[in-house]
Amino acid sequence: MSNMPQVAVVILNWNGRALLEQFLPSVLASTYPNIVIYLADNASTDDSIEFVKSHYPDIKIIALTENWGFAEGYNQALQQVEAEYYVLLNSDVEVTPNWIEPIVEEMEKNKSIGAAQPKILAQRQKTHFEYAGAAGGFIDNLGYSFCRGRIFEEVEKDEGQYNQPLEICWASGCALFIRSELYHGLGGLDKDFFAHFEEIDLCWRVWRLGYSVMVFPDSAVYHVGGATLSASNPRKTYLNFRNNLVFLLKNNTIPGFLVVYIFRFILDRVAALRFLIGGKSKDAFAILKAHFHFLTGIRKWLKNRKIHNEKIQQLRRKDANMYPPIHQKSIIFQHYIQKNKTFDKL
Repeated sequence: MSNMPQVAVVILNWNGRALLEQFLPSVLASTYPNIVIYLADNASTDDSIEFVKSHYPDIKIIALTENWGFAEGYNQALQQVEAEYYVLLNSDVEVTPNWIEPIVEEMEKNKSIGAAQPKILAQRQKTHFEYAGAAGGFIDNLGYSFCRGRIFEEVEKDEGQYNQPLEICWASGCALFIRSELYHGLGGLDKDFFAHFEEIDLCWRVWRLGYSVMVFPDSAVYHVGGATLSASNPRKTYLNFRNNLVFLLKNNTIPGFLVVYIFRFILDRVAALRFLIGGKSKDAFAILKAHFHFLTGIRKWLKNRKIHNEKIQQLRRKDANMYPPIHQKSIIFQHYIQKNKTFDKL
């Protein structure tokens, strides 16, 4: 055990007692020898903490005093965790026994890997990839996200077609491995995001530091995930569109962002129109509200951008010349116009 780096698996929870009862046994069955499991509780009002204390006394409890959301909840919790590697694990994830070893072994061999994810399959349909991460996350040239194994609502069956390790743009926050020194050096997840797109932003900053982000499909987990939620979720729609714009501003040059925003101004309104035609007026309004709040909060986002850029400049690896594998075509055009439904057809 002394030769193996310590891995802290940190599960953020809010009123998730039923999920903990269902999925904690798989995490406890992990075969990695130097693991410490934490429950970071976002001020739950159910009996989550009591349940874990009574049934799993070896799990360490971090009881937060309020619901900080996903981003700041992890930031608050990880201030109290010391380990070489963090794994940010959702409470609705079922892991396989040796899910940690393949990733840590590769990250130990290659110190330029800053973050990584396993292959993520659907817990309720284990033959298929899961929406939030699949076999690795990507970004197109206009900032829209998709996955190897999932393009918009099209989710592929796992037939081993993406079983090769690969450099990716972003690793899913449902099972995110990251070096602790990088997490803290970058200031963690951006608390202004609250939830949605924060792991993509964090991984992008890992790339900008001069480290890569990888998927290692020899490791597999099963995620219940957002694909099981109602398709009409205005709060989620709002956060996804607003945070995506903040992410683009933070991580682009100003001229580069302005060019992208011209296209996004048009395409996001087309998306709002599609919601409206489909009878989802609240989602349509959420997109317009996201753009409005992005523009009215521009001073705040620019200040945020400056702070994060200064951190990156201070910590960036001088010998590294790493660039995320941005998809240089429009995923919207390829998917909706050219009718490309699977990642291997892009």
